[in-house]
Amino acid sequence: MEHEVREALSDGEIEATFPVMKQLRPHLNERDYLEKVRRMQGTGYRIAAVVEDGQAVCVAGFRVQENLYGGRHLYVDDLITGEGARSRGYGQRMLDWLTDLAKRDGCEQLHLDSGVQRSDAHRFYLREGLTISAHHFRKEIRQ
Repeated sequence: MEHEVREALSDGEIEATFPVMKQLRPHLNERDYLEKVRRMQGTGYRIAAVVEDGQAVCVAGFRVQENLYGGRHLYVDDLITGEGARSRGYGQRMLDWLTDLAKRDGCEQLHLDSGVQRSDAHRFYLREGLTISAHHFRKEIRQ
């Protein structure tokens, strides 16, 4: 199947997403990746990958959640197409899959945050019908 999207469920499937995920989250290390993902799964985190010729080329980390401002929605924590696989429709295929999943799960919206430096990603999101609806603020907490 062309541009097949698969949810990563087994340890091996999750580990196979690491090379692409690391391009978005360079602070991650392979040694701790599986353990971190498994821990996050306890709060509803899931990973899916667009697979081409047996390799993950686009990866999304996401969860279905509900809150007062957004109702029931699918939140995309992570979305990245591998550097060598961009502009081939993989990101669009993933967003379509996530949207279909959100519909099946009774979600009213799809949400994602994107770093301010990711202008290419922003053009893609706007082209795919997402809108800029908020500013995201954060504060570092030093231990």
